[in-house]
Amino acid sequence: MIDLSATKRRILQRLVARGPAVVDLSLLDSVPRRLLRPLRRDGLDPVRRSGPGSGDPVHRLAHMFGMNIWLVSGHPEGKAVLADQKRYSNDVRPYVGASGGAVGGLGFTDPPEHTRLRGLLTPEFTMRRIQRLTPRIEQIIDTQLDLMAAKGADVDIVEDFAFPIPFLVICELLGLPAEDRARFQALSHARFDVSAGGAGAFGAISSSREFLLEATRRQRRDPGDGLLGRIIAEAGDEVSDEEIAGLADGVFTGGYETTASMLALGTLVLLRDRPHFELVRDDPTAIDRVVEEMLRYLSVVQIAFPRFALEDHELFGRKVRKGDVVIVQLARGDRDARIGPNLDTFDPLRPPSPHLAFGYGFHRCVGAELARLELRMAFPRLARRFPDLELAVHPSTLRFRDQSIVYAVDSLPVHLGVPSSPSTSGARPSDSGDRSS
Repeated sequence: MIDLSATKRRILQRLVARGPAVVDLSLLDSVPRRLLRPLRRDGLDPVRRSGPGSGDPVHRLAHMFGMNIWLVSGHPEGKAVLADQKRYSNDVRPYVGASGGAVGGLGFTDPPEHTRLRGLLTPEFTMRRIQRLTPRIEQIIDTQLDLMAAKGADVDIVEDFAFPIPFLVICELLGLPAEDRARFQALSHARFDVSAGGAGAFGAISSSREFLLEATRRQRRDPGDGLLGRIIAEAGDEVSDEEIAGLADGVFTGGYETTASMLALGTLVLLRDRPHFELVRDDPTAIDRVVEEMLRYLSVVQIAFPRFALEDHELFGRKVRKGDVVIVQLARGDRDARIGPNLDTFDPLRPPSPHLAFGYGFHRCVGAELARLELRMAFPRLARRFPDLELAVHPSTLRFRDQSIVYAVDSLPVHLGVPSSPSTSGARPSDSGDRSS
């Protein structure tokens, strides 16, 4: 265990003696080392577990607080867990004590609450409504490329490309006014980093959620034309301000940090192997295949929301007890040799392999198609605006967020080369692909 005081350990032992339903994870100063193992990577590759049973797609990761914590790293096994509503719950509130009322959003709810809340969001993420954002997304990307070209010969892809684009798209989607965006951006970091804050983050109302609660209350009085205003206009008093803020916070965390990470790491993948960059730059028909392979290969959301066992059962030969925690390792599952050969390599020309990058089942990411649209638009525009783009540092010197649920790179310095004319960098996004939500 890391930095867990004897006093808190005794408190937790007393709580465990009263039953796992009252274990308060918010008392932890930080996350035990063993639970960080599924987040470890070697560069872009998930680290394979070593030791006895390392090849098992289901194995016990830890035993703590009177319950087992199981790790599911196989692709078919992971799909089975993520799709199982009967034997697993996503409701984390019983495990975070008095602060549990502050935990919300789709990822931590079960039906019928989940069904009701998802029903509020789904209409906002239909392809028809997403396509209405296309001109604005194009404008956001092109403006950011202009700013990069004006900045000089060397820029940081993370700071100047990957993070501003999805941030502005999410602000546009939510309907946040311009005067709120600078403050909101200042609140948007370290949402998924478990290296210091520990599991206590489950029990705290985030600063961004407080901000979104304020924004929701303002729009309750004067609804705008973004997601917040439309939910208020359509649902009225049937949905509370706290629920809307929780949904908006989920949209923000799911649609900002993850897409930013994909844009940064995806650029690294393209520049690491020049033919891949040239494929995106020169072949307008290739981007769908490139993005799907990139989603699988990177799987930036490393683990799914934890599942809590509702009953004793057998899970692919393992005896899971009621109250146990089951964690699905998405990044490892998407490299499972049973779904395709040589999946530790990035190859956009291979037949597409199924992936869990957006999750699976009724908790699958509702904003998956918006993320796909942004990626399909951003990469070709970047490559065509800066056709000679190249890394400014050796990949071995890059620093990654190796204890983050959303895997990312801290900085990605590049040489822009000679930019092309802005009018030649545009690329019409494909409208093909999986559109389920």
